[in-house]
Amino acid sequence: MMRKLYRSNSDKMLAGVLGGIADYLDIDSTILRLIYAIVFVFTGGAPLFVLYIVAAFIMPKEGSIS
Repeated sequence: MMRKLYRSNSDKMLAGVLGGIADYLDIDSTILRLIYAIVFVFTGGAPLFVLYIVAAFIMPKEGSIS
């Protein structure tokens, strides 16, 4: 069975993007959020913010995948 990337409905802080990515990569979402926050602070944040927003619009919600 092929795994699908989706926005999480249950593990979300904002739009569920990082929760869905963490589930897809099979890692703890807290670790992924911590890595995201550290990279966000040290890179100025704008590129990661834009990527997050784009992912929130492109990635389907958890229940909408067949």
